[in-house]
Amino acid sequence: KMEKGADGISSLTVEPLRPSTYIYAFTVDGITMADPVNPRLKIRARTSASLVEVPAETPGMQEARDVPHGAVEMNYQKSTVLNGETRSIWVYTPPGYTTDPARRYPILYLLHGSNDKPNGWFDAGNLNFLVDNLIAEKKMAPAIIALAYGHALPFGARGQGARNNTTVFEEYLLKDVMPLVEGKYRIAAGRRNRAIAGQSMGAEQSLAIFFRHLELFSSIGALAPSGFGAIESQHAALLADPKGTNAKIDVLWIGCGRQDPGHFNGSQKLADVLTAKQINHIWHPVEGMHVYSLWRDQMEEFLPLAFRPDAAPK
Repeated sequence: KMEKGADGISSLTVEPLRPSTYIYAFTVDGITMADPVNPRLKIRARTSASLVEVPAETPGMQEARDVPHGAVEMNYQKSTVLNGETRSIWVYTPPGYTTDPARRYPILYLLHGSNDKPNGWFDAGNLNFLVDNLIAEKKMAPAIIALAYGHALPFGARGQGARNNTTVFEEYLLKDVMPLVEGKYRIAAGRRNRAIAGQSMGAEQSLAIFFRHLELFSSIGALAPSGFGAIESQHAALLADPKGTNAKIDVLWIGCGRQDPGHFNGSQKLADVLTAKQINHIWHPVEGMHVYSLWRDQMEEFLPLAFRPDAAPK
């Protein structure tokens, strides 16, 4: 709650914040709104908020540094799966993409959370600067990253969450998004050059698609999933053959903040199942909540594992 001063201005002083991008909003007379004088917006599927940057004295991995920068391009596509709806697909290409037309790159399909949009990873997650800096420091190999809108069905439609997260979005990704991206951009061939990742809802979508399509993907990053309860019922054969399954997986990374009440227990349970079934994975619980600042730190860990700097496209 903000306090009104003698000058009529309401204010609130918070404790020092570590360098990051923060999302905030105002609630005035019961109505939540973005800051009307801040041009930096966090656009969501429904409602919006404002963004404020707390810079580091020396620019952090998530900030713009004096390094070569990649490009972010928006592609429009008329979906064959979603009844002809025109949708945008955001694609990051790494520095040097336009200057070496013979080179092909591995790709990451990166999914967002519920009530978010693909550009959230750039607006609040500073993804392009993070990847630029990781590549510049030779911590990850240059890669292409594609982001599509994860609500294949209308956001908030009653009873549609499960269908959106499984059958409909999966079909949209595989039949519309991937053919467009891999037909237009120079993607290295083969499943070992293809990864999928996401946070929250996007993590659950990633897990479902990954385990159903090991013929397409070799690495996955699941950031704050609420769990994947279907793994034992739907993928018993994979769990029963750890040697064969492990041979197909390059990186299976799961992370969640301990202060994330809606997701930590499910993430922990998933990691426990994988451990019990001897499926190789990385489980990284940390202190933190359900926020982009944590997910960005997790991406800083996952990306160098999925795209090792010493590995050429396979």
